[in-house]
Amino acid sequence: MLEKLNEYTEGHGELRPGHGLLTGTIALTLAMLCFLGVLAFHFPQYLTTPELRKNYDVGTMRLVLLTAMVVSGGLSLVNVIFGRARWLSAFAFLIVALSASLGGHKVHVDPNFPDHTPYIGLDWFILDLLGSSLIFIFIEKLFALRKDQPVFRPEWQTDLHHFIVNHMIVGFVLLATNLMVHRLFGWAANDGIRGWVAGLPFWAGLLLIILVADLVQYWTHRAYHEVPLLWRLHAVHHSVKSMDWMAGSRQHVLELLITRTLVLAPIFVLGFSKDVVDAYILIVGFQAVFNHCNVSVRLGPLRYLIVTPNFHHWHHSQDDEAIDKNYAAHYAFLDYLFGTAVKSEHAWPKDYGVVGDYVPDGFFKQLKFPFTWKG
Repeated sequence: MLEKLNEYTEGHGELRPGHGLLTGTIALTLAMLCFLGVLAFHFPQYLTTPELRKNYDVGTMRLVLLTAMVVSGGLSLVNVIFGRARWLSAFAFLIVALSASLGGHKVHVDPNFPDHTPYIGLDWFILDLLGSSLIFIFIEKLFALRKDQPVFRPEWQTDLHHFIVNHMIVGFVLLATNLMVHRLFGWAANDGIRGWVAGLPFWAGLLLIILVADLVQYWTHRAYHEVPLLWRLHAVHHSVKSMDWMAGSRQHVLELLITRTLVLAPIFVLGFSKDVVDAYILIVGFQAVFNHCNVSVRLGPLRYLIVTPNFHHWHHSQDDEAIDKNYAAHYAFLDYLFGTAVKSEHAWPKDYGVVGDYVPDGFFKQLKFPFTWKG
């Protein structure tokens, strides 16, 4: 069983229905998320994000956990009974059984646990992986650009590792970026300007915060391409050769810290209201994933205003006309304004990745790459 599981997790390709691999994969994914969810219930002070757990409805979370356990256990049991991918489904069922033995959805949570402990964002990882996969895989299957590209395309394991790590260290990232923003840019805060910005109508504030953030992001992104030292970090993100919802997760942790600090700085200095900041976080979180998706979005003239996969895919292209182009993350008109928009006769790029393909595959190799590359 272990040998087959190892071969399964190291492989890639389409999961054809009728053999139990598709339902077995769903069962195993849910089983592992359930197990992590049970651990989060047992150790909320160390495994959950304070900003999130303040807004949880515990009853709803328990219901979601129970539903996932029932679905995972049911799928795996059916596969075992009918002899379809028994090795995969049996492993999934064992994990569900282990989760149930540890208390399952009935784990008691003491409401008086300490609130200022070091933590990793296990809850954020679970919710984001579950939500993102349900939403974006569905979108990609419904409106697929490259219909022959499977969910488990080559190098998916590397991007999943990036996804896991970048979500688990959410506490460290928040702490580090907040500290750097206050230390480096606290002097620039002006009560008069902050009061005016905070008092803007919601929609005006939202459009402004996206513009401010994207202006900073544009020039930061451009610097990653034009400054050799920064390109060492950013090349990791560009090394992905298949575009889909998971591709955007491939990002070096130092780039993550630098970019978030620089983008959050003007947001802090200008003093946008909490409602506007919360809405911006939802938008940037969605667009960061969606812009890499394997879908085509035709917006007509609006394509000159809003960044979509049709626009951002060119930024990841190896095609000559696309090198160092299309930097914007939200407002496409910034690239037209600054003369960095791709002008091509083709609707889509031919190849993705770094020209020369010199970035190694594998999370840890890519973590070391900026410090070991001789180029």
